[in-house]
Amino acid sequence: MRQYKHLNTITAFFVTTLVVSNIASSAKIVDLGFNLFGIPAAFDAGTILFPLGYIFGDILTEVYGYKNSRRVIWLGFACLILSAFAFWGVKVLPGESMWQGYAGDAAYLAILGSMSSGGIVLASLAGYWSGEFSNSFTLAKMKILTKGKWLWMRTIGSTLIGELIDSLIFVVIAILFKVFPAELFLTLVVTNYVFKVFIEALMTPVTYLIVTFLKRAESEDYYDKDTNFNPFTA
Repeated sequence: MRQYKHLNTITAFFVTTLVVSNIASSAKIVDLGFNLFGIPAAFDAGTILFPLGYIFGDILTEVYGYKNSRRVIWLGFACLILSAFAFWGVKVLPGESMWQGYAGDAAYLAILGSMSSGGIVLASLAGYWSGEFSNSFTLAKMKILTKGKWLWMRTIGSTLIGELIDSLIFVVIAILFKVFPAELFLTLVVTNYVFKVFIEALMTPVTYLIVTFLKRAESEDYYDKDTNFNPFTA
């Protein structure tokens, strides 16, 4: 298996963005104070960071190929599970008396308690898994169809599919488990989707710079012509 100089760095950024955005999603819902097509511009705070995960996912697939991207996606999946267990462990440990006075278990449960609850964990895992693999698969196939041209079309096109699947699955499961109220379904799906795709489009010049640098530094520009796209294959 070929060794790369920067694959571990991209992997670290990818996983960190994923875990931090997942925590932010549980911690706060942001309201920008204006409407988008009549829908309030309100979304979970993780939406601000989460699109960066898709950008790193695009970079992984574009430069290193679907096989390496698949390994990193599963690594992110495992880290999400690990973070859920960590927050569960913190939740069940007894709180110190002074901390109980100025914060307390009620505050922890209200803000971060859902990080270890079945609803938000399942929603995050299902949305992330299906969205990231859809994104990586779409980009890899589009790269072959376009013969490596029009990177912007591949990054934005794959994000349109991956983010839609991710947002729908995440919000639906989160609402079913009463993490979010059902009344926020349309608001969360639309604003999450539009914002994430907007960030992807806005960051396209940066994506170009990183991809160009990595292709030269790694002497790699992988095409998944004979790749087995089964996500469960090693």
